[in-house]
Formats: sequence, C-alpha cells, structure tokens
Amino acid sequence: MAARNRLMGARGTSSTSRWRLRQRLAIGALLLCAVAGAGAGLKIRSDVRTAERHLAGLQVQVSPVVLDRNDLLLRAFLSPDDKWRLPVGPADVDPLYWRMLIAFEDRRFYSHSGVDPRAFVRAAVQAALNGRIVSGGSTLTMQVARLLDESGTRSLTAKYDQIVSALALERLYTKEEILALYALRAPFGGNLEGVRAASLTWFGKEPDRLTPAQAALLVALPQSPEGRRPDRFGDAARLARNRILDRAVGAGVLSAADAIAAKSERMPKRWRAMPRLAPHRAQAAILAAPQKAVHRLTIDKALQSRLESMLARRAAAFAPHVSAAILVADHQTGEVRAALGSPDLLNEARDGHVDMTLATRSPGSTLKPFIYGLAFEDRIAHPNSLVSDRPVDVSGYKPTNFDLSYQGTVTIREALQLSLNTPSVRMLEAIGPSKLFARLKRAGLRPRLPEGKTPGLAVALGGVGVSLQDLVAAFGALARLGRPLFLSIDAEQSTALAVTGSRGRPVLSAEAAWFVGDILSGLPQPQAADTSAVAYKTGTSYGYRDAWAVGYDGRHVAGVWLGRADGTPVPRQTGADAAAPILFEVFQNLGAERVPLAPPPATLTAEARSTPPEALREARIGLESKTGNVLGITYPPDGAVVDLGLSSGSKSDLVIKMTGGRLPFFVLFDGRPVPQGGGLYSRTLSRPLPAGGFVEVTVIDSRGDSASVQLFAK
Repeated sequence: MAARNRLMGARGTSSTSRWRLRQRLAIGALLLCAVAGAGAGLKIRSDVRTAERHLAGLQVQVSPVVLDRNDLLLRAFLSPDDKWRLPVGPADVDPLYWRMLIAFEDRRFYSHSGVDPRAFVRAAVQAALNGRIVSGGSTLTMQVARLLDESGTRSLTAKYDQIVSALALERLYTKEEILALYALRAPFGGNLEGVRAASLTWFGKEPDRLTPAQAALLVALPQSPEGRRPDRFGDAARLARNRILDRAVGAGVLSAADAIAAKSERMPKRWRAMPRLAPHRAQAAILAAPQKAVHRLTIDKALQSRLESMLARRAAAFAPHVSAAILVADHQTGEVRAALGSPDLLNEARDGHVDMTLATRSPGSTLKPFIYGLAFEDRIAHPNSLVSDRPVDVSGYKPTNFDLSYQGTVTIREALQLSLNTPSVRMLEAIGPSKLFARLKRAGLRPRLPEGKTPGLAVALGGVGVSLQDLVAAFGALARLGRPLFLSIDAEQSTALAVTGSRGRPVLSAEAAWFVGDILSGLPQPQAADTSAVAYKTGTSYGYRDAWAVGYDGRHVAGVWLGRADGTPVPRQTGADAAAPILFEVFQNLGAERVPLAPPPATLTAEARSTPPEALREARIGLESKTGNVLGITYPPDGAVVDLGLSSGSKSDLVIKMTGGRLPFFVLFDGRPVPQGGGLYSRTLSRPLPAGGFVEVTVIDSRGDSASVQLFAK
C-alpha cells in the first residue's frame, strides 16, 4: 500500500511537471509571437513611413493638353514618357463608371484603410477550393500603388511592398484623390493610360457621359489591357464587358433590362486619333510654356471644328499647292475665336505646317480704308466728295487701276467700293505715308518694309508687308469706331489685353471710322441681308500672289487669306472671287443672324452723313490738275491736324510736299527760315518742328512765288 502511494505520488509530480512545462512553452510561444508581432508591426510602420516619403514626392507625368474657352479639348500631346495620359479627375468621369468599378474591384473601398483582410481571406479560400486563383485580394488602393511603382505582383515581396504603399497612400490622400490617381494611371492598351485617354480613343468622346456598355468596357480593360483591346481582340473584350455588366446587376448598380440592352451595343473597332484642332496655335502654346500641363485658349472648339471642315472642303477645289488661312475674333473683347493657319497641317504640297495667319505678305488693296479714313478725319474728303480717276504721275510714280481702265469723276464712296488705285494713291500723297504707318501701328499692325526703305505711295496698293492677324486687328479697330483692338488667344491674358486695348490712342476718329464702315457695308452682300450687312474689303497683291478678304459685323471681325506659302503667283486668283466667298461662309458659321454694325456717332447728323460741306464738294488732294506750274503745297493740307507724336515723346519730322513752282525752294516755319540741307532741290522735304501747336508753313520758289498752309502739330 505504501509502495502504491509512493507510485501515485511520483505520477502526480510528473504530471504537474509536464503541465507546468507546457504552460511555460505556451507562454514562451505567446511571448515570442508577441515579440515577433511587435517587431513586424514596427517594421511595417517604418516601411509605411518610408513609402509615404517616397509617394509624397511622386510626380505623375501627364500629356500636355490645349483646351478651348469652355475647357474642351482642342489638342493633346504625348507625355514625356510617350504615353497618352491626359489630366483627369473623378468629377470628369461618369458616376456610373465609378459605381461599376467599385462594385467589381473593391466593394469596401470607402471603409478599408488600403488593405481589405476579408478580400484576402476570400481569395485564399477560393484558391484552395478551386486549385487556382479565382479572385485577387488587391484593393483599388493597392492597384494604384502597383501602377505608381510600375511593379508586378507575382512575388510575396512585391505583394508586401504593394500593401505598404497602399497603407501609405491612404494616409497621404483622400479616397477621391486615390480614385483620381487610378483614373490617370489605369492601362487601357498600347500607350493609353487613364480613363480620359481611353474614352477619347475608343469612343471618340470625353468620359463625362458614358453608356453602361462603355463604362463596363472601361472597367474591364485594365485587367488585361492588351488581351482585350477592342480593335484587335473584339470577342475577348465583349465577354469581359458582359461579365462586368452581370456583376453590376448583381451589385444593384444596373437593372437587368439595362444590362441586356448594353450587351447588344456595338463594340468599338478602331483606335481613334486624339483631337488635333487649331494645331498651329496649340503647338505655339506648348512651345511658349513647356512646363505647363494645361493650356487654355480663347478659341471656340465648335466654331474651330466647323471652319476646319469648311476650309478642308474648299481646299479640295484649290490648286494642289494653294494654301489658305482664316482668323476670327470677337472685337468687343479681342479674344480670338478661331485660327486656321492652313487647310491641313500634314499636307506637304500646301506647306501645311506654316501658320499663314502670322506670315508676312503684301496686303493688296486692304489698307485703302485706312487711307480714306484719315482723309475723312483730316477734312480732306467726305464720302460724297468728288475725285477724278485718271492717269496720274506723282514724282515718277504712275499707278494704274487693276483693270487698266479709268472711271473719270467719281465719289470717294465709289472710289473705295470699286477699289480704284489712282484716287487712293493721290489721297495717300495728300495724307502722307508716314502718318498712315503711325496710325496702323496704333491698331497693333506691324507693317514691314525692306531694310533701309521708308513708307512711300506704293503702300496704297500693297507695297508693304503685313500678316492676316495684323489686318484682322486693324479692321477690328474700324468696327470699334476707331478704338484699337489688341488680339489675344491666351485665355489667361485676354481680359487684361482687352482693357489695355480699350485705353489705347484711337486709330481713327469715331466719325471717320463710321464713314469707312458705312462705305464698306455697301459692297455686294452674298449670303447676308441688307439689314445685317458685313463691312468688308478685298485685296489682291501684285502678281496674284495673295488674295484677301477682311470684314466685320457688330460683334466679330474675320479675315481670309489665300495663296501659296512660298509666294509663287496663283494666276487669276483674286480676293473678290476667291477669298470673299469664304469670308461670308465664315460669317454664316458664326450664326445665321448678323449683329448690326455700330450706329453713327451722335456728332454725325443725317445731313452731315449725306452732304459734304461746300469746301469738300471736291476732295482736296492737290492743285496740280488746275494750277499748271503754279507753286502749291500738296501736303500738309491747309488746316490739317498733323500727328507727329509730340505728346508721346516719339517725335517725328514734318513732311512737306510741293507741286509746281521752280526749284530751288526755301521753307519757313512761322516766318523763320528752315535749314534746307539736301532738300533744297527736292519737292519733298522732311524737317523737325521747333514746337507743337499752330504753325504756318511757307514755301518760296526761285521766282519769288510763295504758298502757305496753316496746321496744328501735336
């Protein structure tokens, strides 16, 4: 019995020892797990902080885009890493797409912190039951992390890095910002990245309004962007799209009827090119600020698109090497609404890469309105003054009319509407080419002459270089009754330039500008009613090198140029026959109803508009036709106001022109002799005035005959 008790005691002691040993081992294991867990937690925490620092400085390279005045896409360019990756945010994408994406990829996206343990467990169980991976455990945040790091998920190390990056992303960004990163970086086949680029390429439209079928396809493509490309693997793309639609029905995102209808929608079959509207100006915007991702222009995309289609259709009837350009602006603000530098950017025969809205060309007769406007302002002529259209010799310069015929005595109105050459040259002689140049510069026009040359009478017939943009700005000043117009195509600068332009010095007086517009609106009006006339002027440069038409209504000013970019003549192509019809089609594209031209200034009574004063019954443009060899001063005319820039500090000489008399001449300002220098034997003299204000200019010839005029210099 005692032996039995000893045996039982030994067994009890052994059992207690084993229990205590197991207890110690369990506690040790728990402690080891706790230490390992704490260590793992510390490592994850440290790795997340490291990932935060990395992701906080991460910059996604996007495609530079050029937008119109309403933020619609005009043109996009490849990103620096050669991707179509257009800027896009969650608000730019149809909400249906986001609901489908979250329902399919990450139902608990808004509740987890980057990693979804339930999704991992589900994926593991499905893999064990099926012997293969059925669904992944990656959240949308983890997918964004993978896309940003451009890493794979085939190894445990890569998956761990993805988890760490996802946790870091959730600490750095809001859920909406994470969705924005997905919308920007998700792959869609080829070099397409991002929902916007994919929608434009596969559907030809922005992603803000998608059909259920389109939204489903955009959800499906990133899972296998190359294997499901609609243009190459249409059947695979359709099956994947339909699975998304079925899942959307199961998640309550889409009704069964809508899903059935969506499955019958045709799949896209081709890769559409990115928009390429206003290509010349879009390229210029990128070059001017290459660091910017988004460039905004004042162009109206709808108008630009209509005019590009119209010009392409028109160009089909041109000779193979003939180019064309169109510029349209709102003359109330100075904002350019459409700019077409050529009919086709890629047409090498037409030199389509050259922006002909900015090219320097001869303007033909398009500057004549400004010559007559200055004549009206200086009281040299009235629209109904009489002028003689006949052969003329001005110091050896013998201009002829375009058709080599002469009309005899006509009114100034008729002379401008018929674009007669000899009256405009005689008028410019009376005004002075330098004064015309000064006023054109006020209009923002940059007239170009050969180096070393000064303005001459040939300017009246196109003997100067200007651009289409220059002419549109100058005619815009006419539309604004003389107030200068400064054009802008940069949306960020347009308001400031419009204000600056409205405060500039006038190009013409309001009365003179209205007279010009009244005359030009009396020209034939194809496709326009008499009550909504367009004031316009055509021009054809020497040798048929350039054909022009520039005009305006009460809101818009537009210009058209036709010719060859290399300056080769285009026989029989004139402004009236070739450019004017295009100009009026431009105005038709601006709307069926024309905005009426500005009413006459209050200072112009009905009688003043129709009847010239007695002194202007005939235009005062020189005495040579009546006085034979009698000495006379043809410029400046008596009583003229001469702008020499004295008030602005850019002082210029007074030009004096004489006719008749006998050389040499002596000139006096207010009775004081003027040093003659080399001008003693010339009929044109240029000398500085000692001061501004009223000045009497007297010329005495070698016979003692004299002629005087009084003027006001400013």
